[in-house]
Amino acid sequence: MQFPILTLITFLPILGMVIVLLLPKERVRAIQATSAVVTGLQVLLAILIWYAFDTAKTGINDIATMQFVERLPWIVIPETPWFGEIRIDYFLGIDGLSMPMVLLTALISFLATFSSFSIKKSVKGYFAMFLLLDTGMMGVFCSLDMFLFYVFWEVMLLPMYFLIGIWGGPRREYAAIKFFLYTLAGSVLLLLVMIGLYFSTIDPQTGVHTFNMIAMMDPANVTQGIFATVGSTARMLAFIALFIGFAIKVPIFPFHTWLPDAHVEAPTAISVILAGVLLKMGTYGLLRISFPIFPEMTLYFQIPMMVLGFVNIVYGALCAMAQKDFKKLIAYSSVSHMGYVLLGMAALNVQGMTGAVFQMFNHGTITAMLFLLVGVLYDRAHTRGLDDFGGVYNKMPVYSFLTVIAFFAAIGLPSLSGFVSEAFVFLGAFQTSKLWTILSTMGIVLGAGYMLWTFQRVFMGSLPEKWESVLNDVNGRELVTLVPLAIIIVVLGVYPSPALNWMSTSLGHLVDLVNGSTGQALISAF
Repeated sequence: MQFPILTLITFLPILGMVIVLLLPKERVRAIQATSAVVTGLQVLLAILIWYAFDTAKTGINDIATMQFVERLPWIVIPETPWFGEIRIDYFLGIDGLSMPMVLLTALISFLATFSSFSIKKSVKGYFAMFLLLDTGMMGVFCSLDMFLFYVFWEVMLLPMYFLIGIWGGPRREYAAIKFFLYTLAGSVLLLLVMIGLYFSTIDPQTGVHTFNMIAMMDPANVTQGIFATVGSTARMLAFIALFIGFAIKVPIFPFHTWLPDAHVEAPTAISVILAGVLLKMGTYGLLRISFPIFPEMTLYFQIPMMVLGFVNIVYGALCAMAQKDFKKLIAYSSVSHMGYVLLGMAALNVQGMTGAVFQMFNHGTITAMLFLLVGVLYDRAHTRGLDDFGGVYNKMPVYSFLTVIAFFAAIGLPSLSGFVSEAFVFLGAFQTSKLWTILSTMGIVLGAGYMLWTFQRVFMGSLPEKWESVLNDVNGRELVTLVPLAIIIVVLGVYPSPALNWMSTSLGHLVDLVNGSTGQALISAF
């Protein structure tokens, strides 16, 4: 396809934002409709990308195997005495790693738009920030130039700060500032490594230094620039800095403390975006940048990463079990479930990697559904206290049925999507470390514990009399947001092969790159 479809799917929300800003603030319906149409068109473009995607022709470190590639000179500064010619390209493209994330981002943004219709305060400003956030997220998953990747990474930070800080709950300012500071600290580390990599990488096409991420993966470039001068110590520090920068976004223990505050205070739709898409940007960054550019450090820190995955799984589950706020419980469950992603990534084999990326997609849909369900209850009762309810099933049967699907998918029940991805994670991780894999299975039992206990407290028993006139079953708008996610969860649980085919070839290339001759040679030298 010669059509610049990645540019269109990335910047279409910016066009929507401009239209929203031009509309009078009193035209609430027009603002909402514009946002829904723009994100709906994004979903259609994502489906077109999926339809045209070639699962056989996809790699991780070869531009020839990237699909829908768009590459143009963006910033070109003529040769200077100190740095030579500076050239930054507008470079987009996707493979089997990024394609599921493009689909996920488009889908979650579209559904979150309908959830956002409950916003009544400064609707125009809200949707303008929402659409800007959409562009930042989509750009991260489409970028193959590290400078462009970093720009989109930072673009995402600004609207999220305001969406939490203005439209959030009682402690919104605290949560927004904490989110901003944590993420900005990670961004500084990312920036420092990006500069070092730039001066270590020569683009074979232009012969000048480059931010091209594919060129950075070329083994010939690891002996140049600052990394040759300082040696393996610099590469270790760079890998650790990148890992921390991405770990904050995941979040990985002990950089997780911003997440529960942000989730609790954020509006429902923003919690959906945060859990459904933003957390995946951290693990995606590790897979796209850290692992292929620093294969020897990935091998060196393989077991420590598995340990961190285990800690996330068990610690997050135990924290979730202790919560009395419905939303905070789901937030800590996200910490636990992202631990499965890290565990599968650290396995460094095709089964584990496939399970990790599939878990990224599945967690995005399952947790988005969970936060939407919490929002439905909060919109009616204006409380999220687990001990404030009981007997909700008797009053809201459709809502309760949808909750059962989401809860059991999060637990990992067979025939639902969460089971498939977790099974692949454990299959891969067991080949690498039996000890940490067996210990990590504790998360399954703990997850079932806090989910079933939550369902018992909220849905079983007798409904308090004060909720009799308040709790009504889900309406049409809420069904529009919940039913598609439920269908995806069931379909991918019964027939996951199409989704697995998207990613398997690319992840096989990544595993070969890390475990192959380059990674082994570098780890031996280290």
